[in-house]
Amino acid sequence: MNYLAHLFLSGTNEKTMVGNFIGDHVKGRDWNKFPENIGKGILIHRQIDSFTDAHPKFREAKMLFRSEFGLYSGIIIDFLYDHYLAKNWNDYSVLTLRTFAKHSHAVLLQNFRYLPIKVQSFLPFLIQNRRLESYASLTGIIQALKIMSNYSSLPDKSDFVMRTVQSNNDFLDENFKVFMFDIIQFISETHKYDIKNHNYKTA
Repeated sequence: MNYLAHLFLSGTNEKTMVGNFIGDHVKGRDWNKFPENIGKGILIHRQIDSFTDAHPKFREAKMLFRSEFGLYSGIIIDFLYDHYLAKNWNDYSVLTLRTFAKHSHAVLLQNFRYLPIKVQSFLPFLIQNRRLESYASLTGIIQALKIMSNYSSLPDKSDFVMRTVQSNNDFLDENFKVFMFDIIQFISETHKYDIKNHNYKTA
């Protein structure tokens, strides 16, 4: 799952949100160099990734992109799951997507000193371009994939992604909803917090 989903699945503790957001950029046991709740967020990020990679719906969705993306097909689904979360946001949150995004931006800026250098470098662009909100449109996801392909070895085959999603939208939408139900239940039961309750805590 990508940035929006990781933030959403963090619960109400703001430091945990920070850790979940930076999880991909903290390796090994470096999580314990951070304040306790940021470290917890990093570990939750890893749990989310492990749960996602093993889930049959995630594996099923990847098959649509395997022919063109190979091992990178999972990255495509990570982005698309953020798309379907943003698109169906009102089904999952008591806040508007705009309100949630603005709050997330504020939390990350308030904790800027804890962000890895790479995250510090791209965060202003993510905020300026309202990237989290842009995920609600397929065009926004395609743009995000193009940007990623410019800075990584991800193949730039955005036309294929666009066509495939348009041809399989109902399938992917339903696939996501089943997966999302399962991961919300998993995180809620594992960490004993209500994901839909956004009464944020700063400790």
